[in-house]
Amino acid sequence: MSALREICNNISAATGKAFTCKNQRASGGGCINSTYTISDGHDTYFLKLNNAHLNEMFSAEAEGLNEIRRSRSIHVPEVICVGISGQQSYLVLEHLTFAHGNTCSQQQLGFDLAQMHQHYSDHFGWQRDNTIGSTPQYNERASNWVEFWRTQRLAFQLRLAADNGYAGQLQEYGEQLLSDLDYFFAGYSPQASLLHGDLWSGNYAFDVSGCPVIFDPAVYFGDRETDIAMTELFGGFNSHFYQAYQAALPLDNGYQSRKTLYNLYHVLNHLNLFGGGYLSQAETMLKRLLAEVR
Repeated sequence: MSALREICNNISAATGKAFTCKNQRASGGGCINSTYTISDGHDTYFLKLNNAHLNEMFSAEAEGLNEIRRSRSIHVPEVICVGISGQQSYLVLEHLTFAHGNTCSQQQLGFDLAQMHQHYSDHFGWQRDNTIGSTPQYNERASNWVEFWRTQRLAFQLRLAADNGYAGQLQEYGEQLLSDLDYFFAGYSPQASLLHGDLWSGNYAFDVSGCPVIFDPAVYFGDRETDIAMTELFGGFNSHFYQAYQAALPLDNGYQSRKTLYNLYHVLNHLNLFGGGYLSQAETMLKRLLAEVR
């Protein structure tokens, strides 16, 4: 890893403590970045690497983690340093050791997430764009949530799907849904809550003390229901989590309809990232939503 020496120097500069890597090992991570655990025998860090031209992705991730940290609501890994070294972009984070949680851990996760969702902004969106997976996610600030979700979330993913060759019913249903979107927000005006933005089971864990930790965010300010909806999309959050969240910050009755609308964004993104295996699911979700309008 030719960039490692420079990265170690930057860790030293950021921490004020000399660091020379004596051990590195690949870590289990996602399908987008290369990840490593690096150590000098005393201090250990988590390192993410990708191509240099993707440095803005890591920069936005670092800002997102710091945004969540400033809310003082739920634990995230501390950002050590971020930048470019040679042909690689990198992000160095605090290394955390994870363990199995228990009932109290899940309850604490629900409570802490509710606290994070009570960190509000005057506008939807964020101060910068970021990514959802490796897909660009645009966060131009807006005062109208429905318009934000229409243009910067669903319409963008539908255009990307068309560019990727997914036309026909997907686009027909999509255009109908975009025009009928206000139906799902009758009598409901969400506040602009701080969101993780990509909250599936692979993006949270518990440390050795049982404390919940979230990571790999796609941060912006929006309807908190979007985070809760994604927890239901792929599973991995148990009843103790939901009970604790509801007790701290009850959901609106219309959530059951809107969660399909919110999860459609992620299914469309998976279609664009991973291919046609998600096409049928996206079309089924669109038909279900349109049936409610009719």
